[in-house]
Amino acid sequence: MSVSEVGSLSASAGVPAEARTRPLQQWWALTLRGVSKVFRNGEFVFAFVSPVFLAVCFYLPLSSLMDSFGVSYGQFLMPIIVLQSVGFAASSAAMRSSFDDTQGINTRFRVLPMPVAVPMCARLATNVALLVVSLICATVACAAIGWRPMGGLVGTVGLYTVAFTVGVLIALLADGIGLVAGSPEATSQAMMLPTLILGMMSTGFVPVSQFPEWIQPFVRNQPISQFVNVMRATDYGALSWEILQPTILWCIGLLAVAVLLLVMGSRKGRS
Repeated sequence: MSVSEVGSLSASAGVPAEARTRPLQQWWALTLRGVSKVFRNGEFVFAFVSPVFLAVCFYLPLSSLMDSFGVSYGQFLMPIIVLQSVGFAASSAAMRSSFDDTQGINTRFRVLPMPVAVPMCARLATNVALLVVSLICATVACAAIGWRPMGGLVGTVGLYTVAFTVGVLIALLADGIGLVAGSPEATSQAMMLPTLILGMMSTGFVPVSQFPEWIQPFVRNQPISQFVNVMRATDYGALSWEILQPTILWCIGLLAVAVLLLVMGSRKGRS
C-alpha cells in the first residue's frame, strides 16, 4: 500500500461509525495488499531460489564426503535448508515492516479508525503466506537432493509443525526488528549477520564433532542447532523430551523478545 493510498483512506475518519469499525474487513484488505505486494516484488520467486541455491552450494561439494562416513547428506541437510528458507521469509518480513515505518504508512494507519493490532495482524498473515510458500519450495529442493520422510505421518507432521512454529516466531521477531531498527539498511544488517553466523556455526551443515573443541559448546547449544536437532529427531521418529526441551525454551525466549520489540516499535510510532 502506497502512502497516497493510505492517505486517501484517512478521509474515512469522518464517516459514520458503522462504516468505520470493521476490523475483520480492514485486516483482510491489508492482508490482500500485502500478499499482492509480495507477488509484485518477486519474493515468491526468491522463496524458491533460496533453498535451491543453498542445496546446490552445500550438497554438491560435500555429499560425497559425508556419504563416505555413512551419512545420507540429503537427509542430514534437510532441516537447515528448511530453516534457512524460514530465515528468508523472516528477512522479508523485517524489510516490509521497516519500509512501512520509514515511508510513514504506519503513521497514517494510526490516524484511521482502525484497531492498533490490525496492521500487525495483516503483516503476520502476509508473512505466514510467504512462510508456507518457503516451506513448500524447501521441501521440493530437499526432495531433489534425496531427502525422504522417515518418521511416517506423525513424524512428518511433527517436523513441519516445528518448522512452521519457528517460522512464525522468527517472523514476529523480524517484524519487531523492522519497527525498531529505524531504517531498511539497519534492518538488513540486524537480520543478516545473526542469521548468517548462527546458520554457519550450527550442526545444520556438519556434525558438531567437525568444529574445533573450544567452540563446540556454542555450536551445540545455540538455537539453530537445537531446532535442527528436534527436526532430525522428529523426522526419524526418535523425538524425546530431552531433545525437545531446549527448543521449547528457545521458542519461549523468541516470543518474549518479539513481544518486547513489537511493544517498543508501537510506542516509538506513537512518540
